[in-house]
Amino acid sequence: MSSTSNASENRPGLTPERVWGTLAKSSFAVMSHVTASGEPRSSGVVYGTDGRHVLVVVAADSWKARTIREGQIVSFTVPIRRGGLLALLFPIPPAVINFRARAHVGEPCMLDRDSLPPKFARLLPPTSEPSCVLELTPEGNFLTYGIGVSLMQMRDPEAAQARVPVA
Repeated sequence: MSSTSNASENRPGLTPERVWGTLAKSSFAVMSHVTASGEPRSSGVVYGTDGRHVLVVVAADSWKARTIREGQIVSFTVPIRRGGLLALLFPIPPAVINFRARAHVGEPCMLDRDSLPPKFARLLPPTSEPSCVLELTPEGNFLTYGIGVSLMQMRDPEAAQARVPVA
């Protein structure tokens, strides 16, 4: 991504609120982190938003629950499907929103679905196993590609990419 890319210069309509709104409409992302021994890891996760936070639920005995530490920085990439019917005819890559976030790691517990935001609770599979909630607080900028532009503009990297403050 170009270091000169700036949402206020490139696309005045691409605001933090619009990016947050796009995040809230999606539910799948790839979360990446580094283990204590320095090994990189990425996993597909289902997420929901709550205000200016992203919530991810993981099994208490999962790799993510065992290796992501309180306060650790993770990378979060959300693919946003584009193209509608055209995507059935042509290979149209998804738009993406990427950001870094600081993780708050909840204690393993039996989740009370009634205590979670309803839009998030409905995404969870039924389980009777202990889980951990990772609350991610984005920091810095959203790095976007293809958000707020036409499919034709996605072909032009300068037009398609932007940096948008998370707040």
